[in-house]
Amino acid sequence: MELFKKKKLIIENGLLLVREYANPIMRLHSSLFCSRMVLKASLVQKIGSAIKEVVRNKGSTWWYTPHMAAASHAITKRIPLVDILLEIRDARIPLSSTCELIKHHSPSSRSIIILNKTDLANHIQLKEWLKYFEQQKCLVFGVNSHNKDNIKEFLLQICNLPIAPHNSEHTLPLMYCVRVLDDLQLLNFLRARVRELPKIGHGDQTITLMLVGIPNVGKSALANSLHQIGRISAAEKGRLKHAIVSPHPGETKSISGLKIASHPSIYVLDTPGVFPAEILDAEACSNLALTGAIRDCLVGEVELAEYFLSIFNSCDEYKKWAKLSLSGADDVSELERRQKRQYLTDHTQDFVVNKVRRTLFEAVSSFDGNLQDEEIMLQLIKAEFAVLGDAFNLPPDSDDYVRKVAAKLLNLYRTGRLGHYTLDLAPCNNLESLRRSSLSCGV
Repeated sequence: MELFKKKKLIIENGLLLVREYANPIMRLHSSLFCSRMVLKASLVQKIGSAIKEVVRNKGSTWWYTPHMAAASHAITKRIPLVDILLEIRDARIPLSSTCELIKHHSPSSRSIIILNKTDLANHIQLKEWLKYFEQQKCLVFGVNSHNKDNIKEFLLQICNLPIAPHNSEHTLPLMYCVRVLDDLQLLNFLRARVRELPKIGHGDQTITLMLVGIPNVGKSALANSLHQIGRISAAEKGRLKHAIVSPHPGETKSISGLKIASHPSIYVLDTPGVFPAEILDAEACSNLALTGAIRDCLVGEVELAEYFLSIFNSCDEYKKWAKLSLSGADDVSELERRQKRQYLTDHTQDFVVNKVRRTLFEAVSSFDGNLQDEEIMLQLIKAEFAVLGDAFNLPPDSDDYVRKVAAKLLNLYRTGRLGHYTLDLAPCNNLESLRRSSLSCGV
C-alpha cells in the first residue's frame, strides 16, 4: 500500500458541527464551525459506547463505586458549610469536565470556576472559553497548578473580594477574570477574596475553601501548591502536608484539609473526584477518556491513541516540527550519543520526543489523501503506528507492540509534549478565531 508520496496534504472543505450547551456532560453536542478538525465519529462512538456500557453495569468496580457514592454524599453535605467553592475543571475540556454534583447545590455567589492545566490547552481556545464564561456571569480563572507564582497571585486576589455569609442574601459583585494566572497569582487572589469576610458578618474565624471536580483535573496538585506557598508566605513552621498526586484518576480517597494562610486562618479542602451516576454523551466520554479522567482500561489505550491521532492529523500542529525533519539525525555530540544509549527506552527523553515529532511530521506531510474520509484517515493512523515503534525504540516483534506504542504516545500527549489541544471548542460567534485555533491546534 503506497501511503507516503510527495510532501503534500490534501484536505477538503471544513466540517460544520452543531452542539447545544444546555447540559455540558449529559448533552454535550457542539455549536461550532471547525475547519479541518476531523473527529472520527466511529472512534467517538466506539469509546463512548464502551464507557456507557460500564456505566450501565451498576456492579462495575470502575464507575460510580460505593467509594465514589460516599464521596459524593460527603461533598454535598459540606457545600453549605464552606465559604468558597472552587470547581476545578480541565482547561482542555471545560464543558466535559463540569462537575454535575454541584450544579444544584452550589450558590453562585460563593463559587469560582478554575480552569486548570492551562499549559496543556490551546491558547486561542482558552481565551475564547474565558470570554464565554464571562458572558455567562461566571467568576473564572485559568491556572497552572504547577506554577507557584501563578498560585500566589490568585490567592492574593481572591482574599480581597467580599463574600456573602452563609444563608445571606448578599451576593458577590460581578467580577470576572479573563486571564491565565500562575500559582503565585492564584494564592494572592484567594487571600484578597477572604480579607473582606469580617466586614460582612463572619468575624475573625477560620475560612474554608473546598476544591471539587471530576477525577484527575488537578485538585490535589492545586491543594499542594496552595498549601506550600501559603505556609511559606505566612512564615509558619512545621511539617508540610501533601495530598496524594497521581496521573491516574481516583487516587484521592477522602476529604483532607490543608492550611494555606493565617490571620485569618484559611484551609483548603481537597476532595475525591466524582462523576455522575450516569453519563450519556459519547463525545464527552471520549474527551474524558483521552485526557485521563477515566481509566484507560475501560476503553483501551490503542483506541484512545487512535482518537488522538485522528485529532492530530486534522490540524496543523505537526508543521511546527518541520525543522526537526530537516536537521541531520547523525549530527550529535558524543555526550548525546552516550545519553541515547543510556536512556534508549525512556520515551520522555528529549531526543526520543523529538524523534517522535519528526516521525509524525514526515508521516502527515508526505501523506496524500482526503482525511475527511474515515477509511483514508485510518490508513494514515495505521501507517503512523508502524513507524512510531521505531521512534520509541521498540523492536517490531516485541510483545504487545501496538499497545506499547499507544501507551507511550498517550503519555506524551497528556504531558503536553505533542502540542496543545482543546477538545471542547468554545461557543463563540467569531468564526475566524475558531478557524485559526482549529488550524493551529496548539500555540
